Amino acid sequence: MEFNAACKNIKNLKIQGATNVAVSAVEALSSLIEKSKAGTKAKLLSDIETGKKKLFGLRATEPMMRNFLNFVQARASVGKDVKEVKAEAKRAAKEVLMLKAAAKEAIVRIGARLIEEGSIVYTHCHASTVTGILKEAAKEKKFEVYNTETRPMFQGRITAAELAKAKIPVTHFVDSAVKFALKKADIMLIGADAITPMGVYNKIGSSLFAELARKYDTPVYVCSVSWKFDPEAIFGHEEVIENRNPKEVWDKAPKGVRVSNHAFERVSPEHVTAIISELGVYSIDLFIEETRKKYPWMFLRH
Repeated sequence: MEFNAACKNIKNLKIQGATNVAVSAVEALSSLIEKSKAGTKAKLLSDIETGKKKLFGLRATEPMMRNFLNFVQARASVGKDVKEVKAEAKRAAKEVLMLKAAAKEAIVRIGARLIEEGSIVYTHCHASTVTGILKEAAKEKKFEVYNTETRPMFQGRITAAELAKAKIPVTHFVDSAVKFALKKADIMLIGADAITPMGVYNKIGSSLFAELARKYDTPVYVCSVSWKFDPEAIFGHEEVIENRNPKEVWDKAPKGVRVSNHAFERVSPEHVTAIISELGVYSIDLFIEETRKKYPWMFLRH
């Protein structure tokens, strides 16, 4: 995709989901590099840095995108001249997307083992890692899924429709009825937009529901590729990140009514049983250590 068009689509939320944003950003930076008229390596590397920072600024809540772009930039910089930089960048972009696909396949296999015959799985919002795990598990086991709608954009409906199409029994709940979904659930699976030492950031509602799951002794597993780790922990200890357009909640709210539309929140480590990633099933602390071993470059300042 052409660089400026991709930037516009990412900024305007026409491209959603951490994986889709990351892939689109890689394609956008690749397009910028390929079409660059830079006559020297230094100028081309400067263009790459500028393009990368512009993409970073579009969605501050996307560590997967930042890790992908840093990977491409680091690999491209080893080229000796303009031609080699472009060639290295092209290879790196292809490689990172292959690594992403392989990681997701691994998560699906690992996560499916945790789904037990006859169990009830609860999930919130929509995560391709979660639906992938459920579809894989359904090849050999019978179980059912309870899921919540995820207001105000109703991404939970995407999950319900996708599972129903795959012939997996699914019951859809409004968000405020989550108590009835979790009371009977044997396991809770959610995705992640970012993983930090301070916890996991995911769709609004995730923290509250994870706390409720703990009350009912329901284990909470976060399903995510390690590329979503935020090595710089840019969110710090913030509980909520990204406030979206209030019109998503109430298009024509009466005068005097202020509408809050928090999009993501932090699930505290004590409410997360483990992270399911391509590296295995680990607590947050061990997940970070395994990620450091696998991708040491990710922990370098860029």
